[in-house]
Amino acid sequence: QVQLVESGGGLVQSGDSLRLSCAASGGTLSNIAMAWFRQTTGQEREGIAHIRWSGGYPAYIDSMKGRFTISRDHANNTVYLQMNNLKPEDTGVYYCAARRSHQYRPLVGPYDYWGPGTQVTVSS
Repeated sequence: QVQLVESGGGLVQSGDSLRLSCAASGGTLSNIAMAWFRQTTGQEREGIAHIRWSGGYPAYIDSMKGRFTISRDHANNTVYLQMNNLKPEDTGVYYCAARRSHQYRPLVGPYDYWGPGTQVTVSS
């Protein structure tokens, strides 16, 4: 089993930046795929960014390209989501997710492990 815990959320103003962290533990992390999802008010959960534990194949949904960046730190078993130029519509709960399957393209198909989420609130 893989346990994921997010941190780094908070209250910021429009235009500010945040870096979310996802600490992974348990199981074998090699070759695992990691992703960030979010659930905003009135919206279903959506995938934001994806990366393999190796650091390969970073991927983003089109609306996030240029603002959000996913990266990983092997030494700390941590995946990050750097969020720049935040907007009020970015407000929501951000989740870290993982899977061992490589049968799907990034952000397509199910993820097996989830963190409890961290709240991001962006004021105008």
